[in-house]
Amino acid sequence: MTDHPDRWPAGTPCWVDLMAGDLGRSQAFYSRILGWSYSEGSPEFGGYTSALVGGRQVAGIAPTMPGMEEAPHRWTVYLATDDLAATDRAAAGAGAQQVAAPMEVGPLGSMGLWVDPTGAVFGAWQPGRHTGFDAVDEPGSVLWCDLMTSGYAAAKDFYGSLFDYAYDESGSDDPPYAMFSVPGGERPAGGIGQVGPDTVMSGWTVTFASADVDEAAGLVVEAGGSVESAPSDFAWGRILIARGPDGEQFGLVTPSGGPSDG
Repeated sequence: MTDHPDRWPAGTPCWVDLMAGDLGRSQAFYSRILGWSYSEGSPEFGGYTSALVGGRQVAGIAPTMPGMEEAPHRWTVYLATDDLAATDRAAAGAGAQQVAAPMEVGPLGSMGLWVDPTGAVFGAWQPGRHTGFDAVDEPGSVLWCDLMTSGYAAAKDFYGSLFDYAYDESGSDDPPYAMFSVPGGERPAGGIGQVGPDTVMSGWTVTFASADVDEAAGLVVEAGGSVESAPSDFAWGRILIARGPDGEQFGLVTPSGGPSDG
């Protein structure tokens, strides 16, 4: 087990959450696939629950907010910030559109949501009591987050201006993909990659660690999801792409060594 009780360096993906059409159904699905248990939903925060691995927080799932029933379901990625107001100003200045103005979430911290210049939704989190992921590098935890976009160069410029990312494009350039690191980070924090022009929209994606993606592929279907890309080998392990009960996309990886393994 790897605990991470501390604040994450600014710019690091530090939290993910999902609005579920049926909270109980989604909780059961991810419990089956990732072994999650859950905190009790908080009425103060709309029934928001935290997914737990060994009692440590790894993600959030909440009921869909009233009025947003028709909105697409997808995992939202939050980037750590030490100054949410400054991030909000910088995002606006760099061409982002505000979706949710910076707000306090009780003593837990503060959050905001934006659409970046390439059309991808992202969040920022300034921690209070809640610092973000409490568990990393083990099954059920978030392994990797990246932005897949048709505006590759624009995305790199935008997030680099917000968080002073350093990019490593030493891998394949067809299509181009860059891992990014943050000041004070110990390893690559995430990635930005190019997708084709026929992709419906740009978006941040979430990949969870799995003990066995081949076994997980069968569990996904049994639990009410679908497998979009069958398990296959890649540079850092074995990966599959799946969709959950509301059609939300996510990845599962059984790592064999790579940037997320420190």
